[in-house]
Amino acid sequence: PILASAHESSCIRLWSIQGNLMKELLPFSEHPSGPLTALCTDSFTKILLTGSKEGYIIRWNIASFLEDSRNRRNKIQEELCWRAHATEVVDLFIEEEKNVVATASIDGSVRLWHARTGYYFGYFGQSRKFELSDTSRLILPSDVKDFSAIIKEESQHMEKKKMIYPLRLDRDK
Repeated sequence: PILASAHESSCIRLWSIQGNLMKELLPFSEHPSGPLTALCTDSFTKILLTGSKEGYIIRWNIASFLEDSRNRRNKIQEELCWRAHATEVVDLFIEEEKNVVATASIDGSVRLWHARTGYYFGYFGQSRKFELSDTSRLILPSDVKDFSAIIKEESQHMEKKKMIYPLRLDRDK
């Protein structure tokens, strides 16, 4: 068993049950996730989902890391990032049988999303029935403008580099 904690710095920390820090993660998707406000895993602890104050959901694959956390080749991979709400995500869970993620926000809305692709199915209280089998329709809620972003395996965390600017003002020119 492991413990996961989400932090205001967007950092996720994975802890052993003895209280030892096993791993620190930072998202590297193009969208800044902001402070993390919610997290959950599937029942097999292969997928970790995080929700943020900015309304983003990030899906992480943690299966290979948990199989052997001492092996440096077994990495945790950020797989998907999407904007689920225009405001803070307060709770989320994954329903594995239907492959659906439910998200809740401080705006009072509860929405359903496809767990692997981030496709929007709808919100609780809508007049139409949820169509969970059709993931080809690219629709978004009215307050969200960004489609989900699939994170490529070769993506790496950005490191701060010291930039040298050789340009100087030449008053004669």
